[in-house]
Amino acid sequence: QVQLVESGGALVQAGGSLRLSCTASGGNFNYYTMGWFRQAPGKDREFIAAITWHGDATHYADSVKGRFTISRYNAKNTAFLQMNSLKPEDTAVYVCAAKWSAIVTTDNYDYWGQGTQVTVSS
Repeated sequence: QVQLVESGGALVQAGGSLRLSCTASGGNFNYYTMGWFRQAPGKDREFIAAITWHGDATHYADSVKGRFTISRYNAKNTAFLQMNSLKPEDTAVYVCAAKWSAIVTTDNYDYWGQGTQVTVSS
């Protein structure tokens, strides 16, 4: 059983940056594709980004491409989401997820964190 804990959410002004972290425990982090999702009030959960276990492949939603960067540091069982040029529409709860997979994927993840709130003011 893998446990995921996110951190780094905050209130930030439009145009600002944040770096979210997701730390995993209880499993071999090296064998999981990691993904980030977000859910805004009244909206469905949205895929944001994913990275393979070796970090050799990534995939982004069009809404964040060029602004967000996903990365991972397997030695510390941690995945990151660097968010730049933030917009008010990026406001949401950001959740990380893990999937036993060798390829990037946008759904059917096995484990989920509780989420961290990101609020972007205009």
